[in-house]
Amino acid sequence: MAKNLQNADRLRPVDLARGHGLSTQAVRNYEQDGILPAAARTPSGYRVYTPLHAQALRTFLALVPGHGHQAAASIMRAVNEGAADEAFRLLDESHARLLEDRRTLQAVESALRDLEPGAAGGPRAVSGSGGTFIGPLAGSLGIRPATLRQWERAGLVRPRRDPLTGYRVYDEGDVRDARLVRQLRRGDYLLEQIAPLIEQVRSAGGLEPLEATLHDWHRRLSDRGRAMLAGAAQLEEYLRRRG
Repeated sequence: MAKNLQNADRLRPVDLARGHGLSTQAVRNYEQDGILPAAARTPSGYRVYTPLHAQALRTFLALVPGHGHQAAASIMRAVNEGAADEAFRLLDESHARLLEDRRTLQAVESALRDLEPGAAGGPRAVSGSGGTFIGPLAGSLGIRPATLRQWERAGLVRPRRDPLTGYRVYDEGDVRDARLVRQLRRGDYLLEQIAPLIEQVRSAGGLEPLEATLHDWHRRLSDRGRAMLAGAAQLEEYLRRRG
């Protein structure tokens, strides 16, 4: 089907749709959203697409796995509006996010390697000298105190209460757990996915309980990087055809 699309001079919405496993309404929506350039119309009002539209659709669908739907749509709109520099800036932002995610993964691995064996299951500090309150901890993590309370409800952190004030006190183990949760959340893991990992770290300590998760995280980042390469190849072809 791809060969027919490339060689045909005039394409109907159904031609593009069938060639990419989409509905004709999806193709029309993509045109309306600026992902595809505007189509010519027949005297009776029917849309007429061209091989350039087919390439635009291939490009968008190739960009989505690496950049996400929203970013891919923004890139295509910029190209179709003749704003190539804006499209390149959006591409740079996606690559910067991927690099930051790689650094986040490295930070998680580093944090886990720094865990002392057996520390997760050890006793809590009796005094408050080694503890911190919710505000300072939230500030150090770059989150709101409400987020820490949400993590507590999910069982991800377990602060004790100061007997005099009733304030939450986060001891060394709590701070470690909170930092791990923060890092894993930046890796797009859901709270319900993080909970068993935190439990494993508490009971066993060290990197081993999270090896499978970290391996999967590495794989997903590599898949994104490769998808970005595939998307870039299609985008280069689309830019060349647009002239």
